[in-house]
Amino acid sequence: MPGVPARGDGGGFLPFGNGRSYGDSCHNDRGTLIDSRPTSRIRSFDPIAGLLTADAGVLLCDITRHVAPQGWFLPVTPGTQFVTLGGAIANDIHGKNHHRRGTFGQWVEGFDLDRSDDGRIVCSKTSNLRLFAATVSGMGLTGLIRRATIRLLKVPSLSIVQTTTRFDRLDDYFEIAEEADKRHEYAVAWIDSLAGGASLGRGHLIAGDHAAEGDMSGVARGPLAGIPFTPPFSPLRGLALRTFNEAYFRKAGKGTTEQIVPFDQFFYPLDRIGGWNRLYGPAGLHQHQSVVPPDNGRDAVRALIECAGRHDHGSFLTVLKRFGEQVSPGLTSFPRAGYTLTLDFPHRGERTLRLLAELDRITVDAGGAVNPYKDARMSPETFAAGFPRWRELEALRDPAMVSDFWRRSALRDG
Repeated sequence: MPGVPARGDGGGFLPFGNGRSYGDSCHNDRGTLIDSRPTSRIRSFDPIAGLLTADAGVLLCDITRHVAPQGWFLPVTPGTQFVTLGGAIANDIHGKNHHRRGTFGQWVEGFDLDRSDDGRIVCSKTSNLRLFAATVSGMGLTGLIRRATIRLLKVPSLSIVQTTTRFDRLDDYFEIAEEADKRHEYAVAWIDSLAGGASLGRGHLIAGDHAAEGDMSGVARGPLAGIPFTPPFSPLRGLALRTFNEAYFRKAGKGTTEQIVPFDQFFYPLDRIGGWNRLYGPAGLHQHQSVVPPDNGRDAVRALIECAGRHDHGSFLTVLKRFGEQVSPGLTSFPRAGYTLTLDFPHRGERTLRLLAELDRITVDAGGAVNPYKDARMSPETFAAGFPRWRELEALRDPAMVSDFWRRSALRDG
């Protein structure tokens, strides 16, 4: 079958999108990656129904540019526009509007899947449903997505009315988060991870809605800046990080403020800083994203933030969001009802790994899960606790496909 090898390579194969996953779910260091990007293009777009069909290697930014002039936008978009359509499906990505639109997989009508054992299979919500569910969130392990059809979101413009509410402590966030979700299409909070005492968990709740009129080009602005080299150590720590957090917290006025911002500023702020990951230093970064159930969300989120403080690790970009009740279609989807906290740390060796292991423990004890496509070191036990249906994915895995993440977490062959 063209492009999908039989299982002759001892290291196996893995579909590859644009490499934006933070962990090793897009790695197959022992085997071969199958690049989905060459020759990928948008195949069709129905501007009346809002249905688009495209090859798996098409980037989300290309889709936005294609559909925005006719009043459509991605129903779910992550923090970068440089993700492929196939990658968005394989990770069942989420955005700032999970409370209203759920995950990306809920907007997928169907896709063509090439497997090494069964050839091409058409999957949808009514055809080959088990394989559809395994592929959505399956991290590329069920085969190679060739093309997919998705539903889009009708919007009056891409410009965003951004409403920012500054809060002084973590408890204040929980008091206003649910109401923000009811009133706004998008909602996310920035947290000052270094504030302590009565100010622990202070930050900004940033909500957004599409403006009644504004930009419809779908073209993001060019790079604002770039990091030309990797510093010998990360400046995102200690006094420098504390000073930045203090200034950023004060940047928002007291109470609630409102302004209209470009869509790329609201959704993709880091995309405008080329090589931003270099700021984490030569050892790179670890991102820890967890989700915990709503019933004990307050205590668990507080415990996670306090844990980072005890380990003397400040997080440069700390994000807190509330997931809604929508049930994701994938077998191993990360989003579920509750609160999701994202922490970024420069890698500082064993002390960072000990911190991450404790964050895992807090998450699992709370009945939550750690995001697999942003992970490079969680234990098999942590993965199994958060994703009890992983064996169903293993049963439907293409025998030729494997990743570094799957080897160490499910196959325990790290």
